[in-house]
Amino acid sequence: MLDALGAEAVEVRGPESLSGIDALFLPGGESTTITKLLHTSRLVEPIQAEIDEGLPVFGTCAGLIVLAEDARDQHGVTSPPLFGALGCMVLRNGYGTQRDSFEAPLRIDGIEGTFPGVFIRAPLIESVQPSVDVLASHDGHPVLIRQGRVWAASFHPELSGDLRLPERFLQEVTA
Repeated sequence: MLDALGAEAVEVRGPESLSGIDALFLPGGESTTITKLLHTSRLVEPIQAEIDEGLPVFGTCAGLIVLAEDARDQHGVTSPPLFGALGCMVLRNGYGTQRDSFEAPLRIDGIEGTFPGVFIRAPLIESVQPSVDVLASHDGHPVLIRQGRVWAASFHPELSGDLRLPERFLQEVTA
């Protein structure tokens, strides 16, 4: 996706990889595993420092969960926030199991037409604070949010084949 947009992608596997990057994408996957890997790679504190300094970040699915101030599972168990960079409460796997995965056309502020939202065991954004901009919703729930230079989506834009959303993010945060 980044290659197609002409952006140089750098894998971040340790703190030294953060030097000189213009933006950070936190991918989807399993949020507990991602959290453990961020800790074992000694990346939590350096990424937090970069976010605090204004580094643009885009979190997708599990990336949303690690960026949220409040994340809970289906039983109401709260996970301690990792970065707490987004004033929102998310429900892990809030849209259901793998079998409940779906695609839906989304209307995104600033993007013409619809955008294909690919939801895979997606987190449900249950609430947002007033400081959070909702850029897209589905069935009455936010699915794309922004707070300053931190963006996050419940869905997987990288699986849609549509480059308009990552392009908009990069244009806005690197202008």
